[in-house]
Amino acid sequence: MNPSPETPHLFDRELYLARRKKANPAVAELIASTIAEDLADRLALVSRSFERCLLIADQAQAGIAAPSLTASGKIAAVELREPQAGDGLDFADASFDAVVSFLDLQTVNDVPGHLIQLNRALKPDGLLMVCFFAGDTLFELRESWLAAEVELTSGASPRVAPMIGVRELGSLLQRAGFALPVADVDRRLLRYDTAFDLMREVKAAGFANPLIGRSGKLVSRRFLAAVASHYQAHFADGDGRVRATLEVAWAHGWKPDPSQPKPLKPGSAKARLADALKVPEGKLKRD
Repeated sequence: MNPSPETPHLFDRELYLARRKKANPAVAELIASTIAEDLADRLALVSRSFERCLLIADQAQAGIAAPSLTASGKIAAVELREPQAGDGLDFADASFDAVVSFLDLQTVNDVPGHLIQLNRALKPDGLLMVCFFAGDTLFELRESWLAAEVELTSGASPRVAPMIGVRELGSLLQRAGFALPVADVDRRLLRYDTAFDLMREVKAAGFANPLIGRSGKLVSRRFLAAVASHYQAHFADGDGRVRATLEVAWAHGWKPDPSQPKPLKPGSAKARLADALKVPEGKLKRD
């Protein structure tokens, strides 16, 4: 499936994936291991087991996420597919019992089309689980970059990627044809000695600016100093260390199947709300 002509391309996926391949393994594994633990915990709550699971993750992440999936006892076999630069996924229809997308959706250009393709790849009553950086992730750094650019150049260029909000996620799953969608966000506060330490870690993890419209100019020391100064002034704690917000969005949905529970039709209830609340039933008064 190719993106529609009106689908805006914000991210340079080739650049992003090349940076991920060159990422510092220690930094990448530290991030992935924490999120993989959450993945295993969430999968443990699912009452089903799955024979064939597709895992979308790069090699460094897959080395941590795949063992978590099999150790859960819910997944019999994991098939890895690394993220692709293009929008087409080229999966056969109804070929997987479960699909797990691990820290990739945040730089996908055609998110609705991507989710539709994952839906098609699932068998009926198959499970989709996605996790990705979202919402207010690194909003402190984003604000500081913007403030520095406005201060020094009286303008702003795309430097920090936009994030999908968790409120959008449920509707995106519904649009893609998933049943029973559930979405939530795990919010964490990280702390660093300085903003420079945070920026070095972002770069080392391969998550530096992947926007197509990014400026091609080298970032000057003066600019970086302005970013760090704004960060320190607005997002430092009493001990001088700075805060950084990390939000990981989680969502799961199911490929529709007749066996899945359906909402009751209006008027089909067999018990009264008044009885459940142990209050007398009465008619509503008109104004």
